[in-house]
Amino acid sequence: MTGDIAVLGAGLHPWGKWGRNFVEYGTVAARAALADAGLEWADVQSVVGADTVRGGYPGYVAGATFARALGWQGARVTSVYAACASGAQAIAAARAQLLAGLADVVLVVGADAAPKGFFAPAGGDRPDDPDWLRFRLLGATNPAYFGLYARRRMALYGDTADDFAQVKVKNAAAGALNPYARYRKPVTAAEVVASPVVADPLRLLDICATSDGAAALVLCGLDYARRRGVPDPVRIRAVATATPRYPRTELDLPDIATDSAASVPEPPAAFRPSLVEAAYEEAGLGPDDLSLAEVYDLSTALELQWYEDLGLCAEGGGAKLLREGTTALGGRLPVNPSGGLASFGEAVPAQAIAQVCELTWQLRGRAGARQVPGARAGITANQGLFGHGSAVVVVR
Repeated sequence: MTGDIAVLGAGLHPWGKWGRNFVEYGTVAARAALADAGLEWADVQSVVGADTVRGGYPGYVAGATFARALGWQGARVTSVYAACASGAQAIAAARAQLLAGLADVVLVVGADAAPKGFFAPAGGDRPDDPDWLRFRLLGATNPAYFGLYARRRMALYGDTADDFAQVKVKNAAAGALNPYARYRKPVTAAEVVASPVVADPLRLLDICATSDGAAALVLCGLDYARRRGVPDPVRIRAVATATPRYPRTELDLPDIATDSAASVPEPPAAFRPSLVEAAYEEAGLGPDDLSLAEVYDLSTALELQWYEDLGLCAEGGGAKLLREGTTALGGRLPVNPSGGLASFGEAVPAQAIAQVCELTWQLRGRAGARQVPGARAGITANQGLFGHGSAVVVVR
């Protein structure tokens, strides 16, 4: 049995700040994906929802929430929460159901209506919650962590503020071509540098926003796709959701200390590279086989780190790859041709699904002005809190 499944349909609700319920966004994306697949809602046998958990509204039952919004029709439901990797784990759950023969067609949906400003824990005292503790003990907002990480790269590898600015310039140029992006305006490096400092050395335009948005996929087995007249569909070949290994010697929020490696040797790969390596191994591909990548650019500095974690260059070589134009549209291996989170902002349960939507359109050759010529294989990568992360390999 092959591990491949087919992407029959992909759909997004445009990202922005719309002021409406996340269920409305997810329903729009789901209907768009169904239309793209040429299917009716009644054809769906299973719904997997990527959960939104914030402030007590009913995102934590996302699978059933979307099934109800689309109209009860008896489909099985699954709800998945994995922080920023929720969408990818929802795809993994759908893939398992398809390969196990539990369903022929699965709808995967993620949507969010994010609060204004940076993410913060819900109110109340929770001393057993590491996410609450990092705010209470350190005042460590996400932008503060991004700034510290940027400073680390500057100290270790010689990255500059201009390198970080050029990541935004690259992604904004791609996002300007994407009708689903929230920010559709090119920017210059001078505009990035002139924007307000948020967490030195990062400025406002170095850090992604929080957004409303939604994404959906219609997934099926290869035989079902052929019966629907799609003999050569875009395929999901690997979904990696590995966890870190002890000891962790690189600090990642919400942890506020690293493990000691004095008596236990460090693992052969850090967390992010291990996610990517697991995906490559499962797919039987490597970085030289890629046409493009969609990565989790919470900040401009973090995108450079992903170049290295994906094996596109040696450790510390991300800025050089950027300066050479390799990762821009028209380069040898474009990264974030969608515009990335720099152009979309975070809609947490939706973004890993949106990454696969972008790869789907690129591999179909239907990405319009941002099309990567001859795209045949791509990878997504993201990392969330609490040891969550994912990498998805999509091929044609």
